Amino acid sequence: MKPIRAAAVQFNHVPGDKAANMEIISGFVEQAAADNVDLLIFPEMCITGYWHLRDFPREQIEELAESVPAGPASQKLLEHSKRTGMTIGAGLIEAGDDGKLYNSFVVAMPDGRIETHRKLHCFINEHMSSGNEFTVFDIPQGARVGVLICYDNNIGENVRMNALMGAEILLAPHQTGGCNSPSPKCMGVVDTKLWDQRKENPSAIEAEFRGSKGRQWLMKWLPARAHDNGLFLLFANGVGTDDDEVRTGNSMILDPYGDVLTETWRAQDEMVVADLDPSLRVMCTGQRWLTTRRPELFGLLTEKTGIEEETRTVRFRRQAQDK
Repeated sequence: MKPIRAAAVQFNHVPGDKAANMEIISGFVEQAAADNVDLLIFPEMCITGYWHLRDFPREQIEELAESVPAGPASQKLLEHSKRTGMTIGAGLIEAGDDGKLYNSFVVAMPDGRIETHRKLHCFINEHMSSGNEFTVFDIPQGARVGVLICYDNNIGENVRMNALMGAEILLAPHQTGGCNSPSPKCMGVVDTKLWDQRKENPSAIEAEFRGSKGRQWLMKWLPARAHDNGLFLLFANGVGTDDDEVRTGNSMILDPYGDVLTETWRAQDEMVVADLDPSLRVMCTGQRWLTTRRPELFGLLTEKTGIEEETRTVRFRRQAQDK
């Protein structure tokens, strides 16, 4: 891995308005280029919008979906990448050649390549499918990167697989924080009025973003994903109102020890930038632990135990019980 200047963006997407969201993305591309960024990522499904889609009929989702890499959003990202020399990733709805719809993350590279990760644990809408492959690849800037979208990162084995496939940097686009979770000590709803009043009273919304509904929840597990696998981790999250919920932002970049290199808890669109020093991975804890694994003991990891359920069922259990 070579030294990489990386950036993670949080922004409040406009539901269903791909043109408006691409305009926001374009603005951050220019800002990142001026700051000599090599690797720039945006949140999950930030091009199409996210939470408002959960009850859409298939026809409405198809109106927002597009093919990859031939679609206009992918081609625009590729145009930005070739012009600036950056590797750029952003999330959208992919219309697959197999007729299925996917929550996908497109990564455009200045050498003309496009890589796409399909979320492994897609639950946002019953008409959207989960992907079945890990996505790890080399970028022209001199690093091997993996991609896991939001819930994908909750499953420790997914991150470990990326590390075993050689990922040095994990791209982790999200739409999280402020969720009405079925787990009683996981996140919780943020009052949308606090977001609406963010300019008059920024301390109130920032307290929520830094508290148990945002940063404190992330700090329970996100650093472990980086530390235990010896990875740099780029966390790019939505921020602000997302239909009837408020995303908490908290975009950050973590080093291979799980330490935060840079972060924000401000209630606004923002980009965080950090220089990734490859020497930190040499003899770091996670990399050493990878070498002392005993795979012959892990057979149960590949077997079904009978407790497995669809992600959508688990995620929306509380809502189903409330009806």
